[in-house]
Amino acid sequence: MKQLEFLKNIKFTPRQIIFWGVTAVLAVVAFITVNNFIQCWTFTDLPGISPAHCGQTSTGEEFTVNEQGTPIANLPPTPILVPEDNLPPAWDGASRINILFIGMDARDLEANSGPPRSDSMILFTIDPITKTAGMLSIPRDLWVNIPGFGYSRINTAYPSGEGAQLPGGGPGLAMKTVSQFLGVPVDYYIQVDFNVFTTMVDELINIGGCLEVYPTERMVLDPIGPGTDKVVLTTGGYRELCEGWRVLAYARHRKTSGGDADRARRQQEVILALQKIIFDPQNFPTFIGKASTLYKRLGGGIKTNLTFDDALQLAVLGRDISPQSIKAGVIDPQQGMAIFDNTTLGGEDASVLKPIMDQVRILRDEIFTTTGPTSPLAQGDPATLMREEEARVRILDGTFTGLEQRAGALFQQYGMNITELGSAPEAYSQTVVIVYGPKLYTVKWLQATFGISARQIRFSPDPNQTVDIEIRIGSDIAPAIP
Repeated sequence: MKQLEFLKNIKFTPRQIIFWGVTAVLAVVAFITVNNFIQCWTFTDLPGISPAHCGQTSTGEEFTVNEQGTPIANLPPTPILVPEDNLPPAWDGASRINILFIGMDARDLEANSGPPRSDSMILFTIDPITKTAGMLSIPRDLWVNIPGFGYSRINTAYPSGEGAQLPGGGPGLAMKTVSQFLGVPVDYYIQVDFNVFTTMVDELINIGGCLEVYPTERMVLDPIGPGTDKVVLTTGGYRELCEGWRVLAYARHRKTSGGDADRARRQQEVILALQKIIFDPQNFPTFIGKASTLYKRLGGGIKTNLTFDDALQLAVLGRDISPQSIKAGVIDPQQGMAIFDNTTLGGEDASVLKPIMDQVRILRDEIFTTTGPTSPLAQGDPATLMREEEARVRILDGTFTGLEQRAGALFQQYGMNITELGSAPEAYSQTVVIVYGPKLYTVKWLQATFGISARQIRFSPDPNQTVDIEIRIGSDIAPAIP
């Protein structure tokens, strides 16, 4: 009981308790956003009315007085509700969950020139069964196919979705783009602006002390906006960052030999450094006392489609995930995962980063599967890779000639795992392959064996499907099936 004596001296309300529970969620398990642990989750894009238990008993500091001397409650703004159609399915608490962190480009925000581009994208994954986690940083100049808009830099997915007012807006299109690119489902998102980041880091530093970072090259930190002196960091050991703007400048710095790849690694370094501060037992009680103040100051700077209940489940899960179980990766051109190229965007020359998908998939499999890469022979024979991947495959006949039975038998002879047979919902002149799960070596084998083109492949990540791949056979490959 002596371990709990400090609680006698702390007076906190129900809202503070709930708030801090959610704070622990995002700091512990997702290791994702350096500032996404300051919500009561009644101020983000959630459906319905805020739960009663997230309310706070009024105290004297919760009111101001008008000219007539009448007390007025200082309530946070009314939350923006997300239409039911735009909400993700409820998390079952057992399936692997993937969360996309989106950091917004401050230049666009300051210029007020339309929907901003995303400055940072990190996809986080948490596996409740194995109690492991991972994070994959995605370069902002990566050249990818944005659904409905064609090929462009991945950081334009967000403004494209916002500008076109698509269902789910910018976050929705960003999630679809990342999901299609990597071949894994993206369940949720968290969007953060830099002002919130800086303020939150200042609060954490005031409570837990300066962040320690390890520069690998001499760096001149240049903050966003005028009025702050630049800071030089030298190599040769750990360096302390004691202000939020310096931490932000360190995380966004890209003028080192590794460019954006180095920048992504520094962002991951900052995330883990902040996690260390939060978990210090000496800091935890202080965080509880500041919860209400942080909620009112920073509530409007973070958007998410995580529900309150899902956040609580993540909080419980996070206690069992050790830092040693976190797998971190960066799509790095210096490691053969992408190449620099020139193209034209908006009538102007532009430098982009084109991914080498075989290498990206190896990194993806190391982070998003429990057993490592899908196959140690990622550059090997397509048939071998297909068999070792063990994708569950559904065959549907789009010729309505009873072809599914013969096609299933043929594919099984090649070693494919056929689990379902049936008729297609309509007739197909060209075969269509629908990818529900991250089993891309099977797709690669179909392309090599039957000449399936990229435009015949549709990515539709769906963890609720009973198969990973669905092949709707058309009349084009019917003659190849005896």
